[in-house]
Amino acid sequence: MSGIAAVVVTHESASSIDDCLMRLRVAHGVHEIRVVDNASADDTMEIVQRHALQDARVRFIANPDNPGFAVGCNQGARDTQAPWLAFVNPDLMVEADTLSRLRAHAFGVAGNVLLGVDLVDEEGARDAAARRREPVFAAMLHAPGAASKLGVPIDDSLALQPVDVISGALMLLSRALFDGIGGFDEKYRLHAEDMDLCRRARDAGALVVVANDIRVLHIRGVSSRARPVFVEWHKHRGLWRYFRKFEAAQRGVLTQLGVFGAIWLHFGAVLARVVLRRA
Repeated sequence: MSGIAAVVVTHESASSIDDCLMRLRVAHGVHEIRVVDNASADDTMEIVQRHALQDARVRFIANPDNPGFAVGCNQGARDTQAPWLAFVNPDLMVEADTLSRLRAHAFGVAGNVLLGVDLVDEEGARDAAARRREPVFAAMLHAPGAASKLGVPIDDSLALQPVDVISGALMLLSRALFDGIGGFDEKYRLHAEDMDLCRRARDAGALVVVANDIRVLHIRGVSSRARPVFVEWHKHRGLWRYFRKFEAAQRGVLTQLGVFGAIWLHFGAVLARVVLRRA
């Protein structure tokens, strides 16, 4: 059995979830579709319920609150049985063969693998977030500009390009690998959980790769635009958790304090820009 379970976590995703689900329903190899909604107040659930009535593979979990993206992903995974898991953002628009081609790539790799795709925006620009280096926070204290240079150059000569981190917008991996590393860390609320999953997959001996020959449209930030401060708070909180979890033990107290200050000073700067834009 080689079926794929597609897991979609939604929050205020009415503008894109209809198209996302229509595409997943015609995607090759998809045996189960689970939508986990985190307390949407717009029309997201009405759209999801319509798809569920039309297609028995579509089921949903409606959380009364918003426990976070990682929690939603784990809920969706637990509610499915297919041996392959695809975590798909509600603003990601797969083609009919996207997931089956990714799975075929996985079959061609010896050992466990976590796969992402080449993400593009509406203008066709390729997203640097699809291929990233692992952040080394102590090094960033000495070269602050390095924080914005974590993207890995694209190597189109490689169908599968090994990287440290792929984007959580679309991740495909076997259920055995997902369960073996304990799924997503639910202590992340929003952002950095994809870095964490990639790190633990690599630590478990899995290969993390981007399929450069599979391009997918990503309409970024559909669920985040209405609450930029909330999103930025949890993004920076996630970065601090990632540092504490994987790097802090190797650093002295002064470095730890420096990283803490740098992360939250950056949050302050982002907050100021948000306030100025609103003004």
